[in-house]
Amino acid sequence: MDRKRELSSIDLSALTTELQSFEGAKVDKAYLYDDSLVRLRMRDFDRGRVELLIEVGDPKRIHVADPANVSDAPGRPPHFAMMLRNRISGADFAGVEQYEFDRIVTLRFERPDGDTLVVAELFGDGNVAVCNAEHEILGCLETIRLSSRTVAPGARYEYPQSRFDPLDATKDQFMRQMDESDTDIVRTLATQLNLGGFWAEELCTRAGIEKTKSIEDADEAEYHDLFRVVDDLRETLSSGRFDPHVYYEDGDPIDATPVPLSEREGQECEQFDSFNMALDAYFAQLEEAGEETAAHEEPERPDFEGEIEKFERIVEQQQGAIESFEADANQERRKAELLYERYDLVDEVLTAVQHARSEDRSWDEIEERFEAGAERDIPAANAIEDVDGTDATVTLDLGELSVTVDTTINIEKNADQLYKEAKRIEEKREGALEAIEDTREQLEAVKQRRESWGTDDGPNVQKESDETESIDWLSRSSIPIRRDEQWYERFRWFHTSDGFLVIGGRNADQNEELVKKYMERGDLFFHAQAHGAPVTILKATGPSEAARDVDIPEQSREEAAQFAVSYSSVWKDGHYSGDVYMAEPDQVSKTPESGEFIEKGSFVIRGERTYYNDTAVGISVGITCEPQTRVIGGPPSAIESRAVTKIDLEPGRYAQNDIAKRLYRQFGDRFEDQSFLRKVASPDQIQECCPTGGSRIVE
Repeated sequence: MDRKRELSSIDLSALTTELQSFEGAKVDKAYLYDDSLVRLRMRDFDRGRVELLIEVGDPKRIHVADPANVSDAPGRPPHFAMMLRNRISGADFAGVEQYEFDRIVTLRFERPDGDTLVVAELFGDGNVAVCNAEHEILGCLETIRLSSRTVAPGARYEYPQSRFDPLDATKDQFMRQMDESDTDIVRTLATQLNLGGFWAEELCTRAGIEKTKSIEDADEAEYHDLFRVVDDLRETLSSGRFDPHVYYEDGDPIDATPVPLSEREGQECEQFDSFNMALDAYFAQLEEAGEETAAHEEPERPDFEGEIEKFERIVEQQQGAIESFEADANQERRKAELLYERYDLVDEVLTAVQHARSEDRSWDEIEERFEAGAERDIPAANAIEDVDGTDATVTLDLGELSVTVDTTINIEKNADQLYKEAKRIEEKREGALEAIEDTREQLEAVKQRRESWGTDDGPNVQKESDETESIDWLSRSSIPIRRDEQWYERFRWFHTSDGFLVIGGRNADQNEELVKKYMERGDLFFHAQAHGAPVTILKATGPSEAARDVDIPEQSREEAAQFAVSYSSVWKDGHYSGDVYMAEPDQVSKTPESGEFIEKGSFVIRGERTYYNDTAVGISVGITCEPQTRVIGGPPSAIESRAVTKIDLEPGRYAQNDIAKRLYRQFGDRFEDQSFLRKVASPDQIQECCPTGGSRIVE
């Protein structure tokens, strides 16, 4: 008996139609249960209390619930719930829409200080993202970083690539999509038209068409009958004239639908006044039935189709990124070649600019002289597209492409920079190629597990295969090495609980480099109130994302402050806490006041600072096994969720190299695969994560 555990695209189409009637309800509070269930408590003028549930784990659902079916509020609200409360408490529910024919629902909330979007992804692993009106992500349950799509605080929320929408297709589009298939009718409806297996069978039954009939044997009359039933379903979903049912088998709920099903005709069922009510009753009974039978039932069949869909989507996105990297690298290389092909023209422009600058001519004067030259039809002046005095660059139209050159250097160095950029992009392409191979392997593993479930001993085989999903890494005799070194690993670094990168200098040279090269608008600068403390930067965006102002969660800020104080002389002096201040990038300067001197690696901070007083020191050293195998170090709250095992440190009497050896021995007692440990977490590698000065293990 396959019970419904997630909503289909058709379910969401019906549901969003019904949820429109709740527009105007005012939000009281937001709650988060078990990192996957979001509860929004609202008040409606006509209905009174309204409880909207969004669950993106197992099961995946969204609907209004009877207050009697809502669990008591959890204890202390996590950061995500607090952030959501701050954004939508007191706001008006202003509407809901389904993204095309995908299992994505966007809820809009309006408040005088700004609109908020809550995007629920009810496919794959599931996710909830909270965005502002410009679709900038303020927070999300899961941080996802792909080469073509990022779901992370500070990034712009982008919907997945569009799929064919059978409810929006014309008859000609419907016919053409059917004709392009090379399989049978029911599989064509399920995959090519994105209706899914169950609804594909349902529509065949309604149209009176043999499900397994080959497309080659189907005629236009059968296509017409299929389009007719799809069109009828479309009209029903858009009009809201539903007849919701919950279906049962042997007294247990197995499905909830907005309309009666021909496939379940004659089956035990219960009718409801609205689809919301049907879903609420169904999932409440499903939860109750699951609690009663969990210990006795055979394992439920995993959602292989959902996993396959997720990985196929990722492969498609990664393939697009690879093609984009390749095109960009070729373009940069071609720009360099054009500089040499039009050497005389480019050299004439560079020489003219450099000569004018040596005579102290302004950039405006230089631009005016080029414009005058263009009027006299001078080829070099005609090629000028833009003059940018801020960056000392000139953009040239070289026929095939426009190329921006640095006027402070010669042609050869400009070309060399373009070749280096092409090489950098190609390295990103190589990384994407490795990533797509990993994704394809994961996709193939899911397909193999699905095939295993088709055999008589399916559940037993599945239990063995589940090792890949919930792996006891410590007990494995062989752990594969997965290593992709990142640019920031030569600094001290960690990722916060919210997925933000924090980097810190190991010495004065790195302190200088971090501020001059890597600190951008939107980042946050942290420094302990202690001599010789490292520069610490909380990065607002990733290296491939444009700098922007981001609402960085308080927990990430506190973790960055703890990182800054733990790797400072506060630890070396044996103290257990210290003060840390935070500043914006534009407050940080190397220019001292008159008569003052700034040491290398030090900076002047101007303006008001934010202080984190009595910040407790604390470092955890842990080992990760996926997606990368490496030793990591940072605040305990950030390392906890990323490492398969960790050890906490505090100031103590063991020198840095001695404590590293002690940690290595303790990790050695925990891992079965000693060769893996030596490769990814040798004492030298562990020592890089330990603070300078004495430490001891927290028992």
